[in-house]
Amino acid sequence: KNYANGSSLVTYAVLCWIKILSDKLLFLKPCYIYFKYLLREFQIVISTELKFLKRKEKQSKYLLTNLGYTYHICFFFSALLFKSLDQELLVDPSVPAESKASSGEAPHQLPQKWAHPITMPEAGCVLVATEVLDDDSVFERTVILLLRLGSRGTFDGPFGVILNRPLYTKIKNVNPSSFQDQTTPFGDCALFFGGPVDMSMFLVRTKDSSRLKGFEEVIPGICFGFRTELEKAGVLMKSGAIKTEDLRFFVGHAAWDYEQLLSEIRAGYWAVASCSTELISDAVSSDPSCLWTEILQLMGGHYSELSQKPKQDSS
Repeated sequence: KNYANGSSLVTYAVLCWIKILSDKLLFLKPCYIYFKYLLREFQIVISTELKFLKRKEKQSKYLLTNLGYTYHICFFFSALLFKSLDQELLVDPSVPAESKASSGEAPHQLPQKWAHPITMPEAGCVLVATEVLDDDSVFERTVILLLRLGSRGTFDGPFGVILNRPLYTKIKNVNPSSFQDQTTPFGDCALFFGGPVDMSMFLVRTKDSSRLKGFEEVIPGICFGFRTELEKAGVLMKSGAIKTEDLRFFVGHAAWDYEQLLSEIRAGYWAVASCSTELISDAVSSDPSCLWTEILQLMGGHYSELSQKPKQDSS
């Protein structure tokens, strides 16, 4: 009885601690394997002794009961440990693991849409209006895709387009149109308000940017062009390289002096974020009315809380 109780408790205590430590200290894993082997032998001894005691009618019931409990406890914990060991330690590293897909289990995938805050603006990032701009009729709750960061020169500052300001009309319905020279191929394309600065622009979504020669790629799969480059876009559309849903036209754009933008960011006007291509691509091809909320929630923390706040009343 003393052997069964004392040995089992000591063995399992040592084994459990080695298992915990071996997950952190790789050199202890051989010790864990050795103790596991001892435990297998220990189970055989207990099982044999238990069968022997059951055949003795005059043996103490207390001994049988106590030894039986010890055996079942040993069996329970060893089953858990063996399962963990067989999965983690006894796999031959030279044999490639079976694909999860072949076993019917869906492989782990990273989320297609993500956004996280960054400290400084860069080409391809987004500027998300904060509550400070809630009383600004032009920029309140806007998301601006920064197309170029520019430089500190007076006429070469950052610029971009507002992604989530639809004008709820098509090019063919606007007269005169900012894109009137090329209204025929683009007549059914929707118009968006890109910002208060003159010079209209457009975005093109593509799976192969090498086919869009002459256009500037801002992030993978998203290029932009100025109104003067509409003829190139018209040729691509007629050739089938791009479709109507791959284009988004903006009346005007947003622009800053380099130091002006940095000053507005420091003042808390804008939250700066890096976003996944899928997030921007969906905003270009579908309804972006929830884009402001979606990006803030993906950024997490106090940005997520901001997305749920009502607009600030300036009065």
